[in-house]
This record gives sequence, structure tokens and C-alpha cells, in this order.
Amino acid sequence: MDRAGFRAYLVERQATAEATESALAVAERFESYVQKTQGVPVDQAPADAARAFASELIESGDNTYDNYLALARFGRFVRNHAVLVAILEILDGHEALGNLYDKVGDELGDTARDRVFAGIDVPPLGVSNLQRARLMRQVVERLEAAVGHERCARLIGRGLRDLPDKGYAEERRRFEEAGGIDEYLQRKGDCFIAELEGIRDQGALYFSQPITDEVIAYVEAHPEIRQGVRVGNVLYEAKIPYMAREYLQETDPELRAYYYCHCPWARESLRQSEAKVPTTFCNCSAAFHKKPYEVIFGRKLEAEVLETVLAGDPWCRFAIHLPKDVA
Repeated sequence: MDRAGFRAYLVERQATAEATESALAVAERFESYVQKTQGVPVDQAPADAARAFASELIESGDNTYDNYLALARFGRFVRNHAVLVAILEILDGHEALGNLYDKVGDELGDTARDRVFAGIDVPPLGVSNLQRARLMRQVVERLEAAVGHERCARLIGRGLRDLPDKGYAEERRRFEEAGGIDEYLQRKGDCFIAELEGIRDQGALYFSQPITDEVIAYVEAHPEIRQGVRVGNVLYEAKIPYMAREYLQETDPELRAYYYCHCPWARESLRQSEAKVPTTFCNCSAAFHKKPYEVIFGRKLEAEVLETVLAGDPWCRFAIHLPKDVA
């Protein structure tokens, strides 16, 4: 292991001395694990090795956010995209079920919450996405049965991710600089395309996926993905596919849905019918999409799911209801 190189990489990312030493230790542990179980250098380790190592961290009680962050950084450092993506998928949205547990308790009370979650514990960080899907399916089905579809959708639609307002301060600045919603959206789309082109040219990843000319052309051809389309005070947005390159090449509808879906609590259920997550859960994604605009306008907004691959639609599309006086 290139300790000096990885140490410098961590220092560049402003890791503390303590965090750096801890990251070096877990990276060395992972490298030894890969050599023992796979017999290959760590830069050639498959995604399954990272997922199996996550199970080992759970068993040893070392499945902390910081350790997984260290592994993600190590994967990026050694240019192993498979390991990087596997760890990012572990971290992505890991807080959702715990937050749903809290929200159900706040709205319905502890007794009702305990009935909804009877026999279901919030899983430890690092469990498989299939296990997450199975748990989420049970909870959402029970919650819908207890309070009905509409109330369940509203509760989930308040958001299950930890998304602090400060993370969107730059979007508010850009909106104010643009002087209006339409100019902001145009600039937003232009920046998105420029970002994708830069990632393509660098051979890097857009979160967890490579970007090709075909992917950029697809985004350009779909303004609801590129920037959003405003009709009055309603903004229509759709997601870029999670694995856009594979999505564009695939013809099988079920696989296309799998390649499209971003949600780690739902995605694997598209390949495992016994774990299929109810479409009501997609209101969490609607909340994710409206969050920047809540910060921009300084108020809570409503958003609705119009289409979702969980329901057999070709993509995931949302309507965000902006303030009526938007200009």
C-alpha cells in the first residue's frame, strides 16, 4: 500500500491527523482482506469484495461512517471505481429508515410507531441493499395499512434524507444572481452539461457512473433532466438514470428500470419481486428534488410523484409546486 501517497491524498481533503491514521488503518485492513480472499491487488478488487468487507466491519463493530468514507476515498485513490461505487452505495441514504422511524413516532405516537416497526430494527450501516429493500417494503406496507396511502405519502414526502440547508446555500446565491427562476434554470442546465463534459473528459465518475457522449446527448434531449421545465408555478423535473450508459444500451424493461433507479432502499427490489418496495416510498425522492427550491425561496414546498420506475413508468418524474408569485 502506498501509505505516503494515501496520507497526502487525505491531507489534501483536510482530514485531521486522527482521521488520517484511522483511514490508513482501515485501508490496510481492506487491502489485506482483498489479498487473502481475492488474491488480487486492491486496485483490481471487485465490488463484491467491498460488500463482503462491509459485512466483516459489521461483525467487528467497526461499521462507522468514517470507516466507510475512508474506504470510498481509498477506492478513489487507487482508481478502483468498482470499490468506490460499492462503498458509496452503502453510504447513500443510509439514514432513511431511521428517520422514518422518528417521523412515524412524531406524527403517530410511540404506540403506533412500535406497531409499524414491530419485529423490524433499523439496520446497521453496511447491510446489503436487498436487505434494505426488504425492510423498507415491510415498513411502508404497514404504514399505508395503518394511515392510508395519502397520509403515508405526505409523511414520507417530508423527506427522509439528512439534507441541511447550508448544503444548498450556493444554489440560493446562484438564484439571486440570476435574478429570476427562468434564467436560474437555464444557467443550472448549462452548468450541469459543463460538469458532465468535464467528468467525461477526465474519465472520472458522476457520483457513481461514468459519463459518455451518449449520456450527455440524452440529458441535452430531456430538459426535465437537464434543468427542469417550469409551467406557471409548477416545475417538472426528472432524474438522470443512475447508470445512464447501461440504461441507454438496455432493451429489457425490467433491467432498464433497475439501471434507472437511484434509491438504495428500492433499487434492488426491481430485480427481486419478493422485496418490491411500494411506489409510495418514491415520495422521498420528490422531497429530495424540492429541497433546493425550499432553500432558494425560504419556505416549505409541496412536490408530487408523477411517474416512477417502481410503477413501471419509463423514468422518475416529479412536479414541484413553487410559490405562486414566482418570477
